[in-house]
Amino acid sequence: MRHSHWIGLALIAGLSAGCTSTSLGSANYAGPDSVQPQKPVQLLGQLALPPGAIIRGDQSLIIGAGDNWVGRVVMDVGKDMDAAYRYFLESYPAQGWTVVSAVRGKTSLVVMTRQERTATVEMSEGGWGSPGTVTMTMAPRNAAVFAPTKKP
Repeated sequence: MRHSHWIGLALIAGLSAGCTSTSLGSANYAGPDSVQPQKPVQLLGQLALPPGAIIRGDQSLIIGAGDNWVGRVVMDVGKDMDAAYRYFLESYPAQGWTVVSAVRGKTSLVVMTRQERTATVEMSEGGWGSPGTVTMTMAPRNAAVFAPTKKP
């Protein structure tokens, strides 16, 4: 009985690991528990991601879908953060995005706008053996921002 219990757990773990991500062109979506993940184009519309990017579904928060989504997408982009940085600076303006600010360092930041949307891309270099991480936050451009007030 114990032996079959461990085989069952190993089988479930193997199936889960094999089914949580799928090749979807230039990016993969690794959902935490999903068997059939959505394609990035279904989640993020026409927003292009760096080649080979793997979306971390367990760390991302996507509200809405298609070209009107808002939220945060966390992705692994491999070890070449210079290539990821160049990708955002070169391909997004070609898609109509205007670069507002760009800072390159161990943690890089690119802020862009297009129509009524703002994209903030934060890129953190990985350590030994770990890929670099990109966090993209998408928000309405003219969202009402309320400053906190002190209560008397």
